[in-house]
This record gives sequence, structure tokens and C-alpha cells, in this order.
Amino acid sequence: MTLQVEQLHPLYSAKITGFDMRHDTDPESIAALKSLLDKYAVCAVPHDIPLTNEEHIAFSALLGPVARKSSPNISGTGVRLPFNEIVDQSNLDGKGKIYPDQDKRLAYKRANRQWHTDMSFRSNRATWSLLSAHIVPPKGGETEVIDMRTVYDDLPEKMKTRLNGLEAEHCYWHSRVLGGGPEPTPEERATRPPAQHALVHDHPRSGRKVLYIASHVRCIIGMPDDEAMDLLQELRDIAVQPKYILSYEWTVGDVLIWDNLATMHRGTDFDDQNHVRDMRRVTCREY
Repeated sequence: MTLQVEQLHPLYSAKITGFDMRHDTDPESIAALKSLLDKYAVCAVPHDIPLTNEEHIAFSALLGPVARKSSPNISGTGVRLPFNEIVDQSNLDGKGKIYPDQDKRLAYKRANRQWHTDMSFRSNRATWSLLSAHIVPPKGGETEVIDMRTVYDDLPEKMKTRLNGLEAEHCYWHSRVLGGGPEPTPEERATRPPAQHALVHDHPRSGRKVLYIASHVRCIIGMPDDEAMDLLQELRDIAVQPKYILSYEWTVGDVLIWDNLATMHRGTDFDDQNHVRDMRRVTCREY
């Protein structure tokens, strides 16, 4: 196996060719991929045709434990992909039809167009996410990613000192409502309780410090809400400067892998009433 690496962003991210997730599953190949992920945080791996659901799950499990039953219990949701390991990031319902504009399930999916970090609302957080492109809209629908280690490195020392020791509460339902979705029912809310994490943590493999924020953050523990919201907005404004953003344009068959302990990301707008965007995600989690 000979890997070719093309850097996609001047600060991080790479496209890897010469790697096939269907066949390059030996320990040496996985170690080589993990080494690139530690360096770049975001890696694109093109394939001629999309991975099957089974191939997608099997390869992801080689990177670490796979999160299961990760979809929330939202009233009215039908099952399109009968795999507990796959998060359906499409705009399709259980019958394969585009969600109507006012469907609450689509509203919650649109909330993923906010900057977020997968599974930060869980005590057992996401490590790598592997997003596989099955159908790509003709315009829009890119995935944007930011390496939050780089953002932290650039913060003023005064801000780094201020953030030291702070913890935030992350809540899935907070980001869904913030993104324009309806208030969840008590039964829905109970399926995903909030979790608390440090605003700055040490990346487990690179050792670099990471600013761990995004739309799931509901509050900062022990800080008045207005002060916390002002601080979080200031940090977001710093992080989303164009110089930090990779905008990935999809081709069918691509798998984009990002490190959730080092990055935040979002999907961008597209015409979700007239075009299909079929993306499927498998997420690895902490041990």
C-alpha cells in the first residue's frame, strides 16, 4: 500500500489516495491512517463507489469502539437505515422521500448547519466520525471543519488564563432548538440528558490543548448566563474566521474522517426540498 497525501488546508487536513477502506484493514494500514489523523485532524478518503453500510461499520470499528443507538427518540421518526451504528444525516424519511419543509425531524437535521462537535452532549464523547457520501446535491451541502487546537494556540494569553478550569454543560436539545427546531417533548428530552466537559482539554494523542465549544454548549458552570453567552460568542467569533475553516466539497464515494476531540464542524445550506443529500455517519467513541 502506497499512500499519497495532499494537504487541503494550510494549517491542517489532507486528502489521502491509495487507501481503500474495503481492503486496507491490516494493523499496519490502520496505524498509518491513525498517524495521519493525529497530524491533520481531518482526512478525506475518496472511493469510486460508496461503502456499503456493513463496510462502513466494519472499517470504523478498526479505529475504536463504535457508538450505537445514537439517534434520539424523536416522535414520528421512521427507520430508513436499520443499523444502530449508523447516523442517518440525509434529508430522507423512512420511505426514502424528502422530508416536507415543516417536518420537525427535518428541523432538527437542519440544526446540524450550526458549528458543533459530535456527541459532546455525552459523558462518553466521540473520537472519530466517518461520514460517507452516497448522494450529493448539485449545489451546496459542503462540510466545513475547524481545527480547534489551532484556534486555541492563537488565543491571547489573557483569554487562555480566563478559560483555565472552566467547565461547560453540553445539551443536544439546546442546539436543536437554537437551530430553529421545536421544543422537545419531555419523553424526547429524557433520551439525551446533558453532560459536562472542560472548555479546554488536552488532546489525547497530540498532547495539544483544544478549545472544546460549539452549539451544544448551554451554559458555563458557575458563570452567570449573560456573561457565559458573551464569552462563548467571543470564542465562536474567533474560531470561525475564514483562515481557520476548511470547506470540503463532496464527491459520491468520499469518506471524510474528523477528530471530534480536536475539531468542530457543520454542514452548509442546500436546497433540501428539491435535492437529496444522503450522508451516513459512523462515530467512534472514547473507551
